[in-house]
Amino acid sequence: MCPGSRVFRLKCAKSELRLDITLQCGQSFRWREISPGQWRGIIRNRVWTLSQDDSHIMFQTHSSENVSARQTDLSKQVSTIQMKQKASFGQATKRKNTEDIKMSPTNKRIRNNQYTKIYDCEINELNDIGENKLKEELRNYFRLDISLESMYSLWSKADVNFAAVSPQFHGVRIMNQDAVENVFSFICSSNNNIQRISLLVERLCKIYGSPLAAVDGITWHSFPGVSSLAAPGVEETLREHGFGYRAKYIHKSAQMIMEEGGDSWLHSLRSLPYYECHSQLMRLPGVGAKVSDCICLMSMGHLSAIPVDTHVFQIAARDYLPHLRTCKTVTEKVYHEIADHFRNVFGEYAGWAHSVRQMIMQYSNISLIWNSVAILNFPRYI
Repeated sequence: MCPGSRVFRLKCAKSELRLDITLQCGQSFRWREISPGQWRGIIRNRVWTLSQDDSHIMFQTHSSENVSARQTDLSKQVSTIQMKQKASFGQATKRKNTEDIKMSPTNKRIRNNQYTKIYDCEINELNDIGENKLKEELRNYFRLDISLESMYSLWSKADVNFAAVSPQFHGVRIMNQDAVENVFSFICSSNNNIQRISLLVERLCKIYGSPLAAVDGITWHSFPGVSSLAAPGVEETLREHGFGYRAKYIHKSAQMIMEEGGDSWLHSLRSLPYYECHSQLMRLPGVGAKVSDCICLMSMGHLSAIPVDTHVFQIAARDYLPHLRTCKTVTEKVYHEIADHFRNVFGEYAGWAHSVRQMIMQYSNISLIWNSVAILNFPRYI
């Protein structure tokens, strides 16, 4: 952990969350393993450092702006407390000819200690509120309100294939990401591997994001706002920085989102039923069915969404739907048949369950994660 920054602990068993798999499996592209077992990345425009043992997540946050803001807010509230103290003592002084004269030195010390206790209590309460807020952000990001042990048990009963691969890989979670970051990160994923996607996403943040904090000599930037990516000249700039044809998709999608109402429109899609949300996202340039399902699953709250790519198609044909072995392409009909099959098997959290299996397969061969093409160039609906 980083010296000089307070370390907090959040109770969470490793069976409920494994950072090593969850953070590097291709959901979010902004997490780095800075040392063995320590991860640094960004949640809600705040830089975090995470590690874990068998029973807890240890975390720090690094944000000069946020720290200054909290210190300023704390100072204001401390000043208010001090002013209350002075006012109270002032009133007591005005009564010195009556009450104070009657008070013994011992009673005066008791009264002063009461004010000190009140002061300390309020300061401690402020600190607790800050810590609790951070813990709540972490719980929300990793969806820790859902018992993964219970889910694994249900999924194992529903599918023998899941039961066979899951015992050694507990704690794989679907993160609850910011919609803007999720959309544009997955536009960058087209015909790309995870390592290169991560480089492009970081480059996008450096060009159009704002500095959040400098930690260990590295400056971390926020993810760009939609308006920044919709501005004139973005496509040309991104092409100069190696984004290729994705530059056009990023710029055009940002412009379309702005035309629809900006960030608020994108976030409003969370309230739509799954199929309508999926359809709206597919209107964005560079967002096909698979990418739309990734967004639905990872930032829209639709945990039954099944992203179907050629790998999923191959697994479905081999293990579940043998009649698909004669299919040469993933048509729209085949896509929906595969997705509906897994929803029937796993139920409400089908997208999570199936993604766990995919992540386990990838994690068992770490070179596959970083070097394989995430979305193959294959004639298909996806």
